Amino acid sequence: MTNRPILTRACAVVAGLIGFVCAAIIPTPAIAQEKEDWTLNPDARIEFSFISAESTTRDEQLVVDGDAFTLRAQVGANFEDDDTRFRIEADRIEVFRLGDGRSDTARDRFTARVQQDLSKKWEIEARARHYDDFVTAESGNTDEIQGSVAVTYEPQRKNRFRLRGTWRDRSYDNGAADETNGEGPRVDAQYRHRFGRYHYLTFDLRAESIESDDPQRGYNRQSARVSYTKPITPDLRIRPALEFLNTEFDGRLTDIGAQRNDQLVVPEVEVLWWPDKWRVEAEAKYIFSNSNEPVREREGYRLSLSVGYVF
Repeated sequence: MTNRPILTRACAVVAGLIGFVCAAIIPTPAIAQEKEDWTLNPDARIEFSFISAESTTRDEQLVVDGDAFTLRAQVGANFEDDDTRFRIEADRIEVFRLGDGRSDTARDRFTARVQQDLSKKWEIEARARHYDDFVTAESGNTDEIQGSVAVTYEPQRKNRFRLRGTWRDRSYDNGAADETNGEGPRVDAQYRHRFGRYHYLTFDLRAESIESDDPQRGYNRQSARVSYTKPITPDLRIRPALEFLNTEFDGRLTDIGAQRNDQLVVPEVEVLWWPDKWRVEAEAKYIFSNSNEPVREREGYRLSLSVGYVF
């Protein structure tokens, strides 16, 4: 699904965010002659995954299976010197769903980003992204243009604080019905404590909302997540995590006329094995879902295994 007005706004977002930062940080010709340490590093990644998921309602009257294979390809390039980093990236995921009546899907993502070190402790980042045909909280087929700015403060290597503000502009494919639109902000705050190489404790908070001309699409969501990454060997790490999400939908009503309110609690554990350029990752989640709409009260598991290679 491609929306021409959305693509026009994409150009404006990219030009505004990236151009503003570039104007402030790209060296003049005289300075550029003194700085000859700019490097260009292209990269690529390919990844194959298998996902197995199942959820049931609390009375076990409804069972939902969600097995699938995915194939992911990513290409990008970094252009950087000691304190300035530019990156462009294209990423595509093909999803091959198993089971009768389940159609295959694909998602594309394009990213342009610039990062600038303001000092040894402060960094600023501007990023623009375009998503095509991806799944969101409010729709199974969404196009999105987003622009974000992030500020990172790292007083010592063991403590890092990051704050990111993002604006999303979305359009929804409603099948035979007319396309609808939505937009809204997202704010992310993160604190990461570093114990050593690949050894972290991370706290994430997020608040987001979408306002839409389609009452089925608007929502407000708050989430919190804590994760702990522990190295087992130089190539092997384990990462347990716990996440909580609370979502209130503007126009989705329960049988008694109340706004639908869903809550998820998701414990998970992830194992990452990265020998040389290989990326082998396994993840297990168990999802507890509560809602004021009884049919949405479910619980179930999600297992995934991916094997990737970085070029």
